[in-house]
Amino acid sequence: MKARMLLDAPSHRPSGSRLARNLLPLLLLLLLLLLPLLVACVSTPVTGRRALNLLPESQDLELGIAAYEQVLQGEKLVTSGPQKELVERVMARIAKVAEPQGFEWEVRLIDDPKMVNAFCLPGGKMAVYTGILPVAQDETGLAVVMGHEIAHAVARHGTERMSQEMLLQTALGAALSQAKESTQQLALVGTELLVSLPWGRMQESEADHIGLMYMARAGYDPRAAVEFWKRMSALGGGGGMPAFLSTHPSDEKRASDLKKLMPKALAEYEKAIGSPAGAVPPLKGVAPGQK
Repeated sequence: MKARMLLDAPSHRPSGSRLARNLLPLLLLLLLLLLPLLVACVSTPVTGRRALNLLPESQDLELGIAAYEQVLQGEKLVTSGPQKELVERVMARIAKVAEPQGFEWEVRLIDDPKMVNAFCLPGGKMAVYTGILPVAQDETGLAVVMGHEIAHAVARHGTERMSQEMLLQTALGAALSQAKESTQQLALVGTELLVSLPWGRMQESEADHIGLMYMARAGYDPRAAVEFWKRMSALGGGGGMPAFLSTHPSDEKRASDLKKLMPKALAEYEKAIGSPAGAVPPLKGVAPGQK
C-alpha cells in the first residue's frame, strides 16, 4: 500500500517539456553568442577580423547622410579659417590611405568649445568639435582622434552593431516570451554585460588599431597616439568605471595595446615619410626611451 502511494505521488522533477522551455532562453542566447562566428561574412580592413553585418555596404552612405543632416541641424559651423583648414587637411590625408575608397568623405568643424568629441558616420561623413582641438594640441594629435573615428566608419562598426541589435532583439523576444519576470530581468542584464559591452570594447580597441595604422600611412607619427590618450585620460581625471562595465577599454589597456602595435605602425610611418628603418627621430616633447 505504501509502495502504491509512493508510486502515485506527484513527481517534483520537471517534465521534459517544462525543462525544454526553461532551457530555451539560454540556448537562444548561446546561439546569439556563437552566430557571429558561424555566419561571419565580411572582413575588417587592417585587422582582418571576420564580422557579421546584415546590411549591404551601399546602405552605409544612406544611413550616414540621413544621420549627418540631423546632427548638424542647429549646430554652429566653422566655415573658414586655419582650424577648418587643419581639420580638412587631416581628413584628406587619412581618407587617401583608408579603405574602402568608395566612401564620400566629408568633414565639418562644429564650433562648440565645451564638446570634446568627434565622430565619423557610416559612409564617411565626419564632424569634429572645436573643444577637442586643445586636447589634440597639433595636427598629429588631431590625426589620432580623426584616424580613430574614421576607423569606426571603414570597419562598419555602426552597421555591425545594428546587425547585432537586430539579432539580439529577435533572440531575446523569442526567449523571454517563455520566461518569468525575474528570469527576463536577469537575461537582459546578462546580455548587456556578456554581449553588448564586450562588442563595444572590441570595436573601440579595433578602431585604435586601424586608426593607428592609417595615421602612420598618412605620414603622421603614430607615437603621438599614446600621448593623446594620456591627455584624454587626464581630462577625465583618470576616473570612470572599470573596463568590464564600460564600452571603452581602460586607459592602461589602451596604452598597452598601442605600444604592442607601435613597431608595425612605425614601419608604416617610416615607409610613408621615406625614412630608413629605425631612423625616425624621437617624438617631440617626449624624451628618448620615455614610455
